[in-house]
Amino acid sequence: MPVVLSSRRSANTVIETGGQGAVLPSPLILDPDQKDTTMTISLQSAQIIINTALAKGHEMGLKPLSAVVLDGGGHVQAFAREDGAAPGRFAIAHGKAYGAVMLGMAGTAQMARAEAQAYFMAAVNGVYGGQVIPVPGGVLLRDKRGAVIGAVGVTGDTSDNDVIAAMAGIEGAGLIGES
Repeated sequence: MPVVLSSRRSANTVIETGGQGAVLPSPLILDPDQKDTTMTISLQSAQIIINTALAKGHEMGLKPLSAVVLDGGGHVQAFAREDGAAPGRFAIAHGKAYGAVMLGMAGTAQMARAEAQAYFMAAVNGVYGGQVIPVPGGVLLRDKRGAVIGAVGVTGDTSDNDVIAAMAGIEGAGLIGES
């Protein structure tokens, strides 16, 4: 019997193999009828997110911000560092966004997890080469269907203000953010 694949998340998939079933773990199963199964964000959307986030920072009178947008695979799509922001801010913005996209967990949830289970986040950071910064300011990007398509990391002011700026940018691009 042929296997029917869907885009719904499933803990396991049973594939018929000559009368015997094989159970395979499958966090995401591709649906051939679904037009776009890529986890991506356009450069144009990334630039809108960054420009709107930085504008929100100016509107609120925040310290100079840095913002990065990562695609669904954790690759940099766009980055900006305002004049006056420390040069090390790229690594912080990246770490916030990278943790969000790689764990599928926004920075606020990561911080709660780190407080409850420090050993877990220490292990995660080891797996990802120390690139995860588990604090607010790392925001998951979702499309209108709810699929994760990337993450935004903003840094420069308080973590709570970083989130406000990131969410303004995401909303400006017509996407959904999970902080």
